[in-house]
Amino acid sequence: MSPLLSLIKTHKAGKASGVYAVCSANPLVLKAALLQAKQNQSILLVEATSNQVNQFGGYTGMQPSDFKSFLEDIANSVEFPLDKLILGGDHLGPNCWQDDCAQVAMHKSEQLISAYVSAGFEKIHLDCSMACADDTLPLDDAIIAERAARLCQIAEQTYRKRPKENVDQRAPLYVIGTEVPVPGGAQEDLEPKLEVTKTEDASNTLMLHLEAFERRGLTDAWQRVIALVVQPGVEFDHQSIIEYQPQAAQLLSKSLDNNPNLVFEAHSTDYQPAAAFEALVRDHFAILKVGPALTFALREVLFALADIENQLIPFSQQSQLKQTIEQVMLAEPKYWQSYYQGSESEQHLARQFSFSDRCRYYWPHPDISGAVDHLLANLSVQSIPVTLLSQYLPLQYQAIISGQLINQPLAIIYFHIQQVTAPYARACQMDNHHEQ
Repeated sequence: MSPLLSLIKTHKAGKASGVYAVCSANPLVLKAALLQAKQNQSILLVEATSNQVNQFGGYTGMQPSDFKSFLEDIANSVEFPLDKLILGGDHLGPNCWQDDCAQVAMHKSEQLISAYVSAGFEKIHLDCSMACADDTLPLDDAIIAERAARLCQIAEQTYRKRPKENVDQRAPLYVIGTEVPVPGGAQEDLEPKLEVTKTEDASNTLMLHLEAFERRGLTDAWQRVIALVVQPGVEFDHQSIIEYQPQAAQLLSKSLDNNPNLVFEAHSTDYQPAAAFEALVRDHFAILKVGPALTFALREVLFALADIENQLIPFSQQSQLKQTIEQVMLAEPKYWQSYYQGSESEQHLARQFSFSDRCRYYWPHPDISGAVDHLLANLSVQSIPVTLLSQYLPLQYQAIISGQLINQPLAIIYFHIQQVTAPYARACQMDNHHEQ
């Protein structure tokens, strides 16, 4: 049985367990997450989004098979067992092709789904909630469900036709749902309160999808629908966070009690406090997605290391990481310009520090990746004085002086990113403390 399917069954049997999905293609983030899971002796779920990885390369330049090889290479480098590594595809549907007519967008979506399943991605989020260029707005829920079933049929056909060398590939597990937040956080300022998905809307989504699956003879595949994406009342924008309020989601939480196979999936759980993660899992939001918070932490620690570099290294030999990021983002504004409004100073602050973390798209840029390499080389020549660690990275300072962490730049980076993954692992009962 799939470890993910087993985990869902355990949750449905009454244990407040769950799984978190790492939604990132950044190699430093992925290595930190793999080290976290290795330490916890747990599975690791890593997801790629359709705009990030697709049959045309996405913004990473990787097709699904490329991403799988890329991730497995990192896993092998830290001796993480590949049988505990689960790949997922997020927002798989017409997300990238909304400017095309429905016929063209859905044809590309079929190619997308086939590429993901062929590459061995196990968890498939069928997301057809985005309207295409010739669709009537608002997009009818029945059309969304029918398109999702159409893509599921392609996934099933692709799986059945897998080559003999992939005979051990596990059958796809599906996630459905139309209450999907904007990938990467809200683009506008949030209202003080966020509306939780109504139970009748969740039930209607399930009914429409079930009917659409049955019309296409996908009864077996329906048994592998493991989660419904809903809005539990969590979100973030550039500078604010809406925290989970359990009392507001109780009716929704109980609405899947009679369904033996389904849990809820919660997107945009980044930046929630640890207690909120535990409450979400307890309330059957058993799949928690995290992405921007991970690269936000990466940016935090790299900026802190750059500040330390400024104290240790002559100016002419410094990496100039912060300045390089700003220069590249100004020269190539396509990933932030439509998100960050306001004055020049407000945009500058957002480019560097916003929760939506649009600078995450720029880490692969050769000028920026070169600056990161330069920074790490500068700080690897000698141990960083603990007095500077106390000033700029106090958590790492405490861990280093207590002997829990080595004073080495990459170790410091992984430790900082794990301040994000560790609370998820604890809330999902995936850490050693809960397994013993």
